Amino acid sequence: MTSFEPSPTITVWRALLALAVVFIMLATTGWTAVRHGGGPRGVFDAELAGWRKAHIGTRPLPRPDAPAHRTAAFFASIGQYHRTRLADRFPHVVGNLNGAPVALRYRANRTALVRALKHERGRVAAALLSPDGLRDAVRRIHRYRALMSPGRQILAFDPSGSGKVAEVLGDLDTAERVSVIVPGVDTHLLTFERSTREHTAPVGMAQSLYAAERAASPRTRTAVIAWADYTAPVGLGMDSATGRLAENGSVRLAALTAALPGTSEIALICHSYGSVLCGVAARRLTGRVTDIAVAGSPGMRAGNVAGLDARARVWAMRDSDDWIEDVPHLEVGGLGHGEDPMSRAFGARRMSAAGAIGHTGYFEPGTESLINLAEIGVGAYDGVSCAGEDDTCRSDISGEAAA
Repeated sequence: MTSFEPSPTITVWRALLALAVVFIMLATTGWTAVRHGGGPRGVFDAELAGWRKAHIGTRPLPRPDAPAHRTAAFFASIGQYHRTRLADRFPHVVGNLNGAPVALRYRANRTALVRALKHERGRVAAALLSPDGLRDAVRRIHRYRALMSPGRQILAFDPSGSGKVAEVLGDLDTAERVSVIVPGVDTHLLTFERSTREHTAPVGMAQSLYAAERAASPRTRTAVIAWADYTAPVGLGMDSATGRLAENGSVRLAALTAALPGTSEIALICHSYGSVLCGVAARRLTGRVTDIAVAGSPGMRAGNVAGLDARARVWAMRDSDDWIEDVPHLEVGGLGHGEDPMSRAFGARRMSAAGAIGHTGYFEPGTESLINLAEIGVGAYDGVSCAGEDDTCRSDISGEAAA
């Protein structure tokens, strides 16, 4: 080693300093958040205990973690009367049970929402909450009431802790193409939707994408899932710079994609830390997942596309105003998320994000970023705009070069 070459120790310290810059940027650009209270866990645990002991005749109920195809076969064999009884008796279990009929999950989650709303109203009426606790309870009451609005299709709902939820737009049972939006940091029950800057929250993202997909291909039967059904990093902390929560969430995402009904093709639309989760999940995904598209990605915990071991096509976009571009794309001792998916060395299909502004602007109506995500969602790859004139993001799809 010459005197001009940095020592390994110096290199490591430089990398750690770069990661410290990441934390400072996160703190000054909106990735911090007030920590929130948690909902009840006891009800869910009690239902699980009852589910494990229950029978229909002499038949035990399927394990909550049983493969989706076995759970689906069980529900298909018991008839509507028993299905409805199970949903009404064990709403928290059935509402989150991969393989259960989606319409039954919607029914179960509505029942679970009614019970959660009653619980929060009781807490408020008891007048024993701290000011922060009261604020959290009131916010939950508003969220539960909104989720219970007519026509909403809640595919997953768990009020415990910070809360998890997923919602479907469209008809999952008949869809030819399904897009799953995987959001990033500070995603939880209370941030699932917003009344202002609505397209920065999972519900608004899904609504915007669903409308764009229908405009892109009116004859294609599509569905979009706003998926906030994992524990995301909260605010400024080590979780946002490591893959621990992405690893846990990837198991849940893979289980979801394996359990979706029918034979629809699936696209994952992954934003910010959600792209970390999608990168970790890539090797676990069912073959029905044809595309993984990341926007504003800090990295996918791989050095290149081949390192993802994914069968799906991998797409990436980032707008010119997104501060994530300045985040050091490296990984040292588990900190950081690896190579920049927008680098040529990574090997993703690089799309245009023209019109998007900032780190949260990719789902704004009328932007080229949204249009590109919609084209991928419906499988209309020849309509995707590449990041540069010399880019070849549409080449060799289905064995042919797209026009």
